[in-house]
Amino acid sequence: MPESRGPGLFGHPWRWYWLALLVIAIDIATKVWAVDEFRSGPPFQIIPGLLQFTYAENYGAAFSFLADAGGWQRWFFGVVAVGFSIMVSIWLWRLPAAKRWEPCALGLILGGALGNLWDRMVLGYVRDFISVYYNTWSFPVFNVADMAISVGAAMLVIELLFFSESDDASGKKDSEVEKA
Repeated sequence: MPESRGPGLFGHPWRWYWLALLVIAIDIATKVWAVDEFRSGPPFQIIPGLLQFTYAENYGAAFSFLADAGGWQRWFFGVVAVGFSIMVSIWLWRLPAAKRWEPCALGLILGGALGNLWDRMVLGYVRDFISVYYNTWSFPVFNVADMAISVGAAMLVIELLFFSESDDASGKKDSEVEKA
């Protein structure tokens, strides 16, 4: 058996922080692109009547919650995002190296939270550019960071509902203990 040399720069748990960094980079790059392309121009139809690229500035939280609160929400949501990111970072660090699904989900969530935090702290708002709509209905405009957070959260729910089994002291899973 090969000798383990420790986590290294790309080993556990660093690989999940690299995933978060990749999400941040893609998020910021796509936001810069959206600002250049759509800030003063018309929306670009991807699937007419369903999906378009446009530009929006979100001064609030999800779905523009508290967007018109007068400015204090920028710092409030910033502090919440920093606290949440620290919690997720610690959670990631403590996960066993054998886990894949849960840390991947947490890496996506962390990257999305930090991507939006960057916008909020540097600009005072979050840049959104993906619009899903149908007839008169429209979903709030969102970005890559929002997608990463949503996919990561869905992965955590799937993990919790379908794959989460705790081990007892003997190393047997709960289902194995019940059979014994």
